[in-house]
Amino acid sequence: MLTLNCTTSGMVIAGAVRWLKGWGSENKTIYDLRDKPLPRVMRAVAGSDTDFTIHIRNVQPEDMGTYYCVKFVKGYTAKPSPPLVSGPEQRVSPGQSVPFTCTTGGFFPKEIVVKWFKNRDPMMAQQPQITEWGVKTYNVSSTVMVTLQKDDVPSQLTCEVLHSTLLAPLRGSFQLSRVLRVPPSVEVRAEPSPAELNKTVTFTCLVKEFYPAHVSVSWLENGVDLKVQNISQPREFHSGLFELRSQVEVQATEEKNGSTITCMVVHDAQDPASSSAFLWISNVAHGGSQLEKGENFLSSLLLLWLGILLEKALLGGLLFFLFKRMKSKALDMLPYPTPPQSLAPRARSQGLVTASSDV
Repeated sequence: MLTLNCTTSGMVIAGAVRWLKGWGSENKTIYDLRDKPLPRVMRAVAGSDTDFTIHIRNVQPEDMGTYYCVKFVKGYTAKPSPPLVSGPEQRVSPGQSVPFTCTTGGFFPKEIVVKWFKNRDPMMAQQPQITEWGVKTYNVSSTVMVTLQKDDVPSQLTCEVLHSTLLAPLRGSFQLSRVLRVPPSVEVRAEPSPAELNKTVTFTCLVKEFYPAHVSVSWLENGVDLKVQNISQPREFHSGLFELRSQVEVQATEEKNGSTITCMVVHDAQDPASSSAFLWISNVAHGGSQLEKGENFLSSLLLLWLGILLEKALLGGLLFFLFKRMKSKALDMLPYPTPPQSLAPRARSQGLVTASSDV
């Protein structure tokens, strides 16, 4: 004989107690207070409201399995737990499509509706997955794919759950700013450019439209660090994106002419981004600025080519003139040829006679 123990505690609640072999749709009822028990099954304490222990006589190999003592509550219902929305573990850049999942559980009956919204706009989601959990309760999981945009910093995802036990929908939310990373654009400007010798040139680095606000800025002159004392703090716009300005002053000395000034930006521990500008001086003692030198070089080169072309044209004309003159003299020195007899005029049939004479 096999004894299966089962007792309940707390106040007595209306509803049947059953012994089941197996769980789910293929379970088999072994004992039910409302039905006639199986021949080999009997209660240990008849009529008890708290002790539902049973005996199974003459145990057979086919009795092997898992047995459940289940207390049913008359009119039983259970509300779903507050929805929990989860997203990717790492930040992602605009343009990437990532999954978000909404889960809730502990509800009965099984029928439930899950809706998604981005701000107030409905979204299409995958079919919810409902699983049975515990004693006649269910869990649900719903997933939606979201393509993040640069302007999604203030956006919010909302998971809404509707169930027959609820007077109003339950909602869970997720701020997209928690997983969004917007890399900055970097631009460097030099004022004035070109600059006068020994004057101060101000280089401004504009770090625009980035999120989150974690950013560091450094300056380099021809690859060597420049010490900068004042770097402004990021400024937030209504869109949730940030902007930052950093400035460095460089003395326009003659040896710095043509130097490369670089702004290096590291955003949110990512690979650095940079932008550069050049230091040009307009009145360097050795021939002016690089720009003026370049213009003078081009002008000189153009004049040189024009001189070469003019020289070639004059030489060609002179050679042509000499050639014509020499040809004319050569022709004058040659004897004039005597016309052949075949070319002498013939007498015409009218009786006219022609004569020829040597010259």
